[in-house]
Amino acid sequence: SEHQHIRYNPLRDDWVLVSAHRVKRPWQGQLEKPPPEDVPRWDPKNPLCPGATRANGEVSLGTPGPGSLCRPLLPSSHLSPRQVNPQYEGTFVFPNDFPALQPDAPEPDDSDHPLFRAAPARGVCKVMCFHPWSDLTLPLMSLPEIRAVIDAWAELATDLGASYPWVQIFENKGAMMGCSNPHPHCQVWASSFLPNEACLEDRTQRQHLSQHGVPMLLEYAEQEARRKERLVIENADWLVVVPYWATWPYQTLLLPRRHVCRLQDLSSSERDSLASIMQRLLIKYDNLFEVSFPYSMGWHGAPTGPYLEEDCKHWQLHAHYYPPLLRSATVRKFMVGYEMLAQAQRDLTPEQAAERLRSLPEVHYKKRAE
Repeated sequence: SEHQHIRYNPLRDDWVLVSAHRVKRPWQGQLEKPPPEDVPRWDPKNPLCPGATRANGEVSLGTPGPGSLCRPLLPSSHLSPRQVNPQYEGTFVFPNDFPALQPDAPEPDDSDHPLFRAAPARGVCKVMCFHPWSDLTLPLMSLPEIRAVIDAWAELATDLGASYPWVQIFENKGAMMGCSNPHPHCQVWASSFLPNEACLEDRTQRQHLSQHGVPMLLEYAEQEARRKERLVIENADWLVVVPYWATWPYQTLLLPRRHVCRLQDLSSSERDSLASIMQRLLIKYDNLFEVSFPYSMGWHGAPTGPYLEEDCKHWQLHAHYYPPLLRSATVRKFMVGYEMLAQAQRDLTPEQAAERLRSLPEVHYKKRAE
């Protein structure tokens, strides 16, 4: 805990430098602006709000998620279907107005040299709003509302996964992580190819199963549940740990206890317990510095599309949470210099981070007065 060392990440087949003593150094660098606390519940100028116009100037005609209700803002006699967005009351899914992937992109030109290669890239990008209220993030939502988000994730993974080999569900929360809209939402990108991280995790998990006879992350979850030094929270179906190889200061890994390959394979009871453990984790994150905690998170599971017919038992479903804050709500970890040119480096041990998260209360700081 006091001396630098390197740790191996078997999921990415790389190493991270742990330099716990560096967290004691004085900080005179950039201070981040805390997220606003006065986000309006509804703003007609916010393109993610019910009844608002989309960012590209078009009216949103997305599809409500499972269990959602839609009603117009005005009596139906005053409306045409294209004049206002649905007044959604649950999850809400619509096509991204500025997609990184499109289904009908042309083939790239042939390369005349092996150092200048290109390949086709097609897909679809969707946005999913978690809730109609802009001031309500996941840790402040009710368990049934979080369960509705999980059901919508699974439905999208199933629908898009029928055609595309990779469906990436991810949430960027907070301006610090590049999110330009405070409304609670995530994105879903389905691609005609396996992205780099998916290829890497497919290779390492396949190798581990071949060499050890058990899925890597299933064995890892069992080890962490027994050792407990990096365990943050757990329930009957799930556990959250700061992984032994964590790069970001308060990075966590959300793992199921049983062998499950894809999000859509979860049972109803596992989805309920997932909603519970997500809420508990995100409350702890917010309580750490008493701020709406920024992060990037995403689900990784077995590939889909043509891979649905292949043996993917080396895969284990999991979610990564990558939060940037290091010392306070205004001091973040920068991945620059050595991290960009050599290898990842962290400033406190995963065990120290897990202990701090583990000791935090599970009542949200905004609700303690209640």
